[in-house]
Amino acid sequence: MTLTLGYVPGGTPAKWARIWAERQPEVPLQLHTVAAADAAAAVRAGTVDVALLRLPTDTTGLAVIPLYEETTVAVVPTDHVFAAVDAITAADLDGEPVLRPLDDVVEWADAPGVPVDHRPETTADAIELVAAGMGALVVPQSLARLYHRKDLTYRAITDAPTCPVALAFPDGQQPASVEEFIGIVRGRRAGSSRGQTEPAPKRSAREKTLAKQAARAAAGKVARKPGKTGRGRR
Repeated sequence: MTLTLGYVPGGTPAKWARIWAERQPEVPLQLHTVAAADAAAAVRAGTVDVALLRLPTDTTGLAVIPLYEETTVAVVPTDHVFAAVDAITAADLDGEPVLRPLDDVVEWADAPGVPVDHRPETTADAIELVAAGMGALVVPQSLARLYHRKDLTYRAITDAPTCPVALAFPDGQQPASVEEFIGIVRGRRAGSSRGQTEPAPKRSAREKTLAKQAARAAAGKVARKPGKTGRGRR
């Protein structure tokens, strides 16, 4: 028995994989890289049991847990003017040639910059063109780190839309292994269960009344002890 986790380029499942190995040593966790455009389909097809993917995407038939939002950055050569500042704005990209690969994952309507006519096949191909001075590349920060080169740098675009990342799995009843992995992602402690994280059932009116009576009786016993009322012994 195994559990297969698919993750898109830039995804970082290492922490979860480590915790899984500690808690479920008898169930190997297999990590499988999937293209951003194919991640949801891989879950539906059963190629992977769960997937760390980017939104928005078609999540028909899937349950989705939003995880975090990635900062959007511009990748440029180290001698570019952007390298002289800590961050840029969308307006700074006006008039700047911008590469947009076919596997682009940043959803940005009316994105600034002048699109380069040639659209590279992949982000990795686009990185090569950035290094050749053909233009800037707008990507989630994790992809900029994944394809880091000494001759390139990146700067956060402060007013750009963020890039959401989520965990997806088939909708409906889940195998115990998937439930356990979901718990790890959500930060559930070892040995806890979904039931333990749910709120305690509400008490009936009679149970509340009996609890109040018991509390009053206990308080009365304490008050009658010598030295507790402020009165001295006769």
